[in-house]
Amino acid sequence: MLKFTCCNEVRQFLEPAQAQLLLGIVRGFERECLRVDRSGQLAVTPHPLALGSKLTHPWITTDYAEALLEFITPPSAEPGFPIDFLKDIHRFSAQQLGGEYLWAGSMPCRIGTDADIAIANYGTSNAARFKMVYREGLGLRYGRAMQTIAGAHYNWSLPEDFWLSLRDCCGGGPDLQAFINERYFGLIRNFLRYGWLIPYLFGASPALCQSFLQGHPSDLTELAPGTLHGPYATSLRMSDLGYQNHAQDKLNISFNSLAEYTQGLEAAIRTPDPYYAELGVRDGSHWKQLSDSVLQLEAEFYAPMRPKRVAPDGMRPAKALRTLGVQYVEMRLFDLNPFIDIGIAPEQSLFADVLLLMCLFRSSPPITCREQSENDENKHRVVTRGRQPDLQLLVHNREQPMRGLAHELFDDMAPFADMLDTAYGGRRYQGALQDLRSRIDQPEATPSAQVLEAVKKQGSYFNFAFEMSKTHTQNLQAVGLDAELQDKFKTSVQASLAAQQQVDAAPEGPFEDFVAAYFA
Repeated sequence: MLKFTCCNEVRQFLEPAQAQLLLGIVRGFERECLRVDRSGQLAVTPHPLALGSKLTHPWITTDYAEALLEFITPPSAEPGFPIDFLKDIHRFSAQQLGGEYLWAGSMPCRIGTDADIAIANYGTSNAARFKMVYREGLGLRYGRAMQTIAGAHYNWSLPEDFWLSLRDCCGGGPDLQAFINERYFGLIRNFLRYGWLIPYLFGASPALCQSFLQGHPSDLTELAPGTLHGPYATSLRMSDLGYQNHAQDKLNISFNSLAEYTQGLEAAIRTPDPYYAELGVRDGSHWKQLSDSVLQLEAEFYAPMRPKRVAPDGMRPAKALRTLGVQYVEMRLFDLNPFIDIGIAPEQSLFADVLLLMCLFRSSPPITCREQSENDENKHRVVTRGRQPDLQLLVHNREQPMRGLAHELFDDMAPFADMLDTAYGGRRYQGALQDLRSRIDQPEATPSAQVLEAVKKQGSYFNFAFEMSKTHTQNLQAVGLDAELQDKFKTSVQASLAAQQQVDAAPEGPFEDFVAAYFA
């Protein structure tokens, strides 16, 4: 039975003919991870030349720090492709690292002070400098340590044939893209309501190195010398100690429509902030940040999920969304699983597919300010004490047991697992849902609980994460790529280096004009 769906007619997607439209779902992963040296310290070496140009390589780049790698899978409608390709990227990259390792956990360790964290250098072009100044600004505003936290993002979109069929059964208007925009934003709102399930089931950062806090106070308790933890925490990465920060608390960017969302982003990148203005944009010829606005760029806005569109050259993301519409969504709540060499388990994409489908089909009224506060509070409770036996969450201002709510959501997701199994054949989706459901009443089976047990055995978070890092990197290095794949990656490296040379050699005007043109 489909519960609280947008209309009764969507039941037709349970039938084999209509379910086949889901075969066109396109997926992709982005996985971040730090490079560390043989002693587990943050690597101070430049991005390896053997990995290509981080400015122009399509699959291997860096995020914030020079040592923070980011691996990107091409979008694919083949369900197993993203994980398989991610394994290949890891194997190739690990074999280019020399004596360094890929850090296994989301939370960093032994990163030193902000001055010790080198921002990624993308080259001499205006485009490269733009990326570097943006990162300078992030470090200035939030601190560089926060920018070394790593996670995994899941990109997801539905095919046009599906949207045409859904519009026909749901009575959408003649403008297909407007209908798609409306439904994607409905999906996002529901994800904000129910996304707390992700850190409960997959959160893997319940502990961190005390050095990460750099002397700042916290409510965490000591688990071992140098290691702090939340006894019931699931994802400190997603807490106020991690990549959630109070600097953006008052943005109030609405997900109730594409227009409201893009207007909110536009206002944020054009509204000066007194504190950022006091920090200053430039110090002589040195740029400290791109602007003194509330956000330097749209990408600075942190949210559990974002609507996305591949923007044409020179078009800002908010403008691309506003004029061209939503192309896909980016789910940003996955921690890295330190027990897995690529940081991501196959069941994560299976579960995400089911949850996102439920969020799409389920009725999704606008989110009021009161409900947004409730959604934020629920996520906070789950990431800081999700395994607490008597944890309560808020539903319409009433406290309800988290475990009961989780079981209800699994009941509601079951038809969508059937829908996907009908499309793809077999019982992979229902099987994944059944296995993951057991974690609700067995919190000791969650990755966060398993991390805490491993940290206790190893004596500290650092010891545990460093041992995992060495083991995974060495195992990845031991598995060779076949000749065709090796050639594919080496060709991509050379192509990216050649593209970087072309970008750097092209004549350009002043950087100030480049920045002004971007914001024009």
